[in-house]
Amino acid sequence: MSLSRSCSRALLGLFCLHLTAQGKFTALDHISPKASDKAQGRAVVELLKRLIGNRSTEFIVSVNRSLSNDSLDVCELRSTRNNKVVATGSSGVALASGIYNYLKYFCSCHVSWSGDQLDLPSPLPRLSGVQRISSPHRFRYYQNVCTFSYSTVWWDWLRWEREIDWMALNGINLPLAFTGQEALWQEVYRALGLNQSEIEEFFSGPAFLAWNRMGNMFKFGGPLPQSWHINKLNLQFRILERMRSFGMTPVLPAFSGNIPKGILRLYPEANATRLGPWSHFNCSFSCSFMLDPRDPLFLQIGSLYLSQVVKQFGTDHIYNTDTFNEMNPPSSDPTYLAAVSRSVFASMTAVDPQAIWLMQGWLFFSDAAFWKSAQIQALLHGVPLGRMIVLDLFAETEPIFSYTESFYGQPFIWCMLHNFGGNNGFFGTVESINSGPFKALHFPNSTLVGLGMSPEGIEQNPVMYELMSELAWRKEPVNLSKWVSLYAIRRYSSTNEKVTTAWGRLFASVYNCTVPHYRNHNHSPLVRRPSFHMNADLWYDPADLFKAWKLMVEVAPSLMTKETFRYDLVDVTRQVLQVLTTSYYQDIIKAFQTQKLPDLLTAGGVLIHDLLPELSSLLNSDRNFLLGTWLESAQSLALDEREAQVYDMNARNQLTLWGPSGEILDYANKEWGGLMEDYYAQRWGLFVHMLVECLDSGRPFKQDTFNQAVFRVEKGFIYNRRKYPTEPQGDTYNIAHRIFLKYYPQALKRL
Repeated sequence: MSLSRSCSRALLGLFCLHLTAQGKFTALDHISPKASDKAQGRAVVELLKRLIGNRSTEFIVSVNRSLSNDSLDVCELRSTRNNKVVATGSSGVALASGIYNYLKYFCSCHVSWSGDQLDLPSPLPRLSGVQRISSPHRFRYYQNVCTFSYSTVWWDWLRWEREIDWMALNGINLPLAFTGQEALWQEVYRALGLNQSEIEEFFSGPAFLAWNRMGNMFKFGGPLPQSWHINKLNLQFRILERMRSFGMTPVLPAFSGNIPKGILRLYPEANATRLGPWSHFNCSFSCSFMLDPRDPLFLQIGSLYLSQVVKQFGTDHIYNTDTFNEMNPPSSDPTYLAAVSRSVFASMTAVDPQAIWLMQGWLFFSDAAFWKSAQIQALLHGVPLGRMIVLDLFAETEPIFSYTESFYGQPFIWCMLHNFGGNNGFFGTVESINSGPFKALHFPNSTLVGLGMSPEGIEQNPVMYELMSELAWRKEPVNLSKWVSLYAIRRYSSTNEKVTTAWGRLFASVYNCTVPHYRNHNHSPLVRRPSFHMNADLWYDPADLFKAWKLMVEVAPSLMTKETFRYDLVDVTRQVLQVLTTSYYQDIIKAFQTQKLPDLLTAGGVLIHDLLPELSSLLNSDRNFLLGTWLESAQSLALDEREAQVYDMNARNQLTLWGPSGEILDYANKEWGGLMEDYYAQRWGLFVHMLVECLDSGRPFKQDTFNQAVFRVEKGFIYNRRKYPTEPQGDTYNIAHRIFLKYYPQALKRL
């Protein structure tokens, strides 16, 4: 259907008013880099110095925004006679992306969360003619509101600097910038008349702020120390300065209606609703108060807050807030829902007339029973078309654009969510992400304006993020087997066929989940509280995983100097032991149910006394899998012992109980050294011990009795105050090889 024909439809008639002849939203025209071309060029020069040191002088870089005539990013590269590379980009991000494309495909280099491989050839490989890369997407979005709790919560500036460099190299130009917002909220609440105890009763602890911000919970894990506010505010200033220096558009927070209870003391007539409990929490820490956006107080608080945001942080005109995240609105009346979004948007435009509202589309999926066509359309159309951008947050599995006529005319960004809770098991949907963005682009009357990556947690499965970020610069799907072969070659600087074959196996199996509606919450029995009803399903044939493992172990001696390979050897061995844990769990249950004590002792003994200790040793041998690093990062932010205890409890609780009594138990599970031996293995030991006792005495196993006992173990871990190593211990190859010799035959036998 042509654009002109489609505009005859009533719904899309509005839409056409906001498009130019090229199908671009004119309402987004004012969104552009604030930094000068020269400043963006300098930012890339500094990035290259950090990345490749003295070799950075072999790149002559500049930014020239006139290189692009349609707001879509472009980079051009060519070689000089003296083997330097001249690179010009339409923005700092375009420039960095173009250089990283050259480093990947001409120099076989690689940059990732789990290490870099930067063996640059000398001289630099020559380019024949001009190499031009461009993105068909206006925006490349990154992060999720939850990432700020699951991953970045304890980061210092050095870690943020590294991440922003990674963003620039991978083409991100629309990152969330949510750090430090509580410091501004505190000032707003004080100005409104709240006392300090009312404010402290509202903010959650650091590890749970994402859900405090969304109105899901309050107070738990708090109070937030004043030093936290100062630290995070200063960090946010540096984050914003660096993001903008690359030409990125940081997305800042706005008001959603979530208010402290103390507001009702000051404004007893306010139209506020107390929400029901969230996710198994009781009303001690949830049942938040939501101010009706139609109440004049909403505009007052919202504009007061956004004024502070703009004053302190400056603005690039895009703001995120999410109404009704995992919470039912008080009414399904479309008139009410349109009034809500109109009021939320008014609180933005009152401060910034050029405001664009970036909204997560998660609510339409998470509560699909409520959000029918009329309700979705009403909420979206409360905002002028083109002035809202919707994140199709989980589009690789649950695309919403396809059944909402492209969000009823509002621009949207197709996002890969991929990860829940920062879990670190292997997972991917490579076929879906390789085709989905192009289906969205060619969808009838598509309002697609970008691609995004919206994981709840990062620093896992780096291959998925390299592929997804690269697809934003592609005009068509990639050949996946060819792509992953080149990935393996540059990740290890090795053309060994065994590694390319291994990665081919992984990409065709564990990284290619095709189960409809599958959500990757690592539900392996290994990292879940033991019971008789655990999820043992796999979306792939473990034979492919075992074959890849064998190939990686065989090639290991020649590649152990590469940090990237060491990480992957640990990761693939970890995944195998995760699968084998499920197999031993099934043996344990079968032995108990058939009352075969010797079999129970054998399977339980292997799991408790060998497999889990070996897995602990393996994880403790690599810096990327250490609980101690997470805990030290948390405690390093404390000014005194009291603060250290608050941060330590937050850091441990999020990974385990996720709440005072296991309300969201093991959602954010991590397979880390320290956690494995003192948390997961302890639970399994208790489970097997109780089963043996039951068989011995002829008593039935009672899950409730076990749950009470294991809760004491879980809570004990949170408060054990034990120091865990922050440096790797042991030889990764020796440990992995020993595990392979012991368990590879077992793995094959269990297929």
